[in-house]
Amino acid sequence: MPTILIKNADHLVTMNPIREEFINVDVFIRDGVIEAIGHHLPHDADEIVFAQNCVVTPGLVNTHHHLYQSLTKAVPNGQDALLFGWLQTLYPIWSKFGPEEFFTSAQFGLAELAMSGCSMSSDHLYLYPNGAKLDDTINAAQEIGLRFHPTRGSMSIGESDGGLPPDSLVEREDDILKDSARVVDQFHDPNPGAMVRVGLAPCSPFSVSQDLMRESAILARDKNVMLHTHLAENDEDIAYSLEKFGCRPGQYAEDLGWVGDDVWHAHCVKLDTNEIDLFARTKTGVAHCPCSNCRLGSGIAPVRQMRDSGVNVGLGVDGSASNDSAHILSEARQAMLLQRVQNGADAMAAREALEIATLGGAQVLGRDDCGSIEVGKRADIAIWDVSGLGAAGSWDPVAALVLCGPFNVRDLFVEGKQIVRDGVLTSVELPKLIEKQNRLAKQVSEKF
Repeated sequence: MPTILIKNADHLVTMNPIREEFINVDVFIRDGVIEAIGHHLPHDADEIVFAQNCVVTPGLVNTHHHLYQSLTKAVPNGQDALLFGWLQTLYPIWSKFGPEEFFTSAQFGLAELAMSGCSMSSDHLYLYPNGAKLDDTINAAQEIGLRFHPTRGSMSIGESDGGLPPDSLVEREDDILKDSARVVDQFHDPNPGAMVRVGLAPCSPFSVSQDLMRESAILARDKNVMLHTHLAENDEDIAYSLEKFGCRPGQYAEDLGWVGDDVWHAHCVKLDTNEIDLFARTKTGVAHCPCSNCRLGSGIAPVRQMRDSGVNVGLGVDGSASNDSAHILSEARQAMLLQRVQNGADAMAAREALEIATLGGAQVLGRDDCGSIEVGKRADIAIWDVSGLGAAGSWDPVAALVLCGPFNVRDLFVEGKQIVRDGVLTSVELPKLIEKQNRLAKQVSEKF
């Protein structure tokens, strides 16, 4: 692997323990690792990337996504529905997908993230119609080149048993556990610098049994992998938990072994003070999805209270069917604005939102080798050109990333490999991918 010198960065945002920022600084990369940070580093690199008029940050981190939903953006009948109604509209559409749709939608969703400066993404895939497998999305991520945390999701309780999904999309629990073990054994890499780490992720309290939740937790801890699910997303979610389980979602999670530093929950919009204290005490993480929460009218998550209590919080774009785009800086801006709406104009600064989008996400995903620009950390680095329209006139180019732009990254490195160069994705031909994405989406839409 060639050595790389990022030269003369106007502003470097490290996200190191004391949140240092440097001016006119260089970064030297060798074998996918940051080897040196300093002024006037030697010019003996195989490649020099000049970063004048640029802000350099850690790569952004996405802690919650449903990549397959990239094929169902802006579906008419689901545009104005709450969570449960939205899902019931989309489930029949998703049931028509197969391996090609899952592979292509994952490629497209990860390309969309890469172009927006994201170097590491999780994915929550919980339905497998027509022969689809988690392998399809993993193969897609390997072609795009992003660091990937896929989760083997599942649904086991269909409509006939009181669940939300149609019976055609649920699986037998023994089959779920067997395939969960298979994908962990085949793909999970526990080593520093891992490009793929697999987690287990039964979909939600309203689509799986308590037995599956318990057994998945036991299996994950036996395999030493992380756990992920949706929790406390909206008022409907809380009402379901109280009616079906006689407790709030936090108690439900604790009773089933779903708290700890190896667990992160998506949304958590409706956590109360006791549940926030539980998550802080147990080091349970949260994937905050502000744009999706707004789109579905779910509410404003208590992120300020969570962070003040010590809960690890990262950002998630959620599925493109409930957000319609995959852009972590947009999530950071929305997170900041919502906390200000709820708690006052000084509730969250732009730099804190950027921290949540980088280091915060890495912490939620258990990656102490990523999320900051420090010697010895993996070289996941985003370079933002602030000389253009978006940031023009800004006095603080770091805050400008969250407040006004630029919208897309100029260069993106993942494990020291350049995935985006001068605003162009290097790993696949994006126009051809867009054409295929549109063709598949049209084919599916014509069935409805």
